Amino acid sequence: MLRHEFQPGRLVAGAFLTLAGIVYVGDAGDAWETPWFVVIPLVVGGLFLAGTVGLLSRGIRRRRGPGPTPAAPPTDPRPDVPR
Repeated sequence: MLRHEFQPGRLVAGAFLTLAGIVYVGDAGDAWETPWFVVIPLVVGGLFLAGTVGLLSRGIRRRRGPGPTPAAPPTDPRPDVPR
């Protein structure tokens, strides 16, 4: 059972921000040379894609309708017994 609702927009945003961090770490560790302006389109493009995915998933959820209703709380078989 899921503890929370899956949100693919946040997954996409996290993946692109992690990728931007890896690019900076590789540049800082002298693994490769990265110009400073490369990360800006990466982050902006990732956030745009994450927003698009989030809106798409929201539209799909709204169209599908509400999820399963929670079960009713159990009723006490002896309502006259003082507590």
